[in-house]
Amino acid sequence: MKKLKVNGKRIKVDADEGTPLLWVIREQLGMTGTKFGCGIAQCGACTIHIDGRAVRSCVYPLSAVTDKNEITTIEGLSENGDHPVQQAWAELDTPQCGYCQPGMIMAVAGMLNDTPNPTDAQIDEQITNICRCGTFQRVRKGIHLAAKKS
Repeated sequence: MKKLKVNGKRIKVDADEGTPLLWVIREQLGMTGTKFGCGIAQCGACTIHIDGRAVRSCVYPLSAVTDKNEITTIEGLSENGDHPVQQAWAELDTPQCGYCQPGMIMAVAGMLNDTPNPTDAQIDEQITNICRCGTFQRVRKGIHLAAKKS
C-alpha cells in the first residue's frame, strides 16, 4: 500500500512500485482526464504535475513519488475550470478533437509556473506535446493569452 497526495487529497493505492503513474491515476483512482497516447513519453497526452513541474506520467513510476509530493492531474488544476490556461483555451476555442488537450494544458500550466511570459522561441522549446490535429498556432495564441491572464 502506497500513500500519495493527489489533487490535494491524501490517498492510498495498492499497485506495483514499477507501475507508471498514468495507470495508477486512470485505473486505481478512476481519473480519466489524463490520457494515454504513446507510452514512451513522446506525445505528452499523459502530462501531469508533480510539485508544480510538468511530467509525462506514462513513464514516471509509482516508486518515484511519495506522500510528500503533490501530484496534480487535469481534474485538480482548478475547481471550476478557471485556471488561466483553461480560460484562454475556452476563449480561443483552441482544441480541435481535444484528446491531447488535458496533457497540453498541464504542460502549458507547468511552463507558465517557470516562464510566466514566454516568447515564441521558448514555447517552441518547452512545449513538445504532439497535437495530431495540428492546432499548434492556436496553442501558441492560447499560451500568450494565458500568460496575460496569469
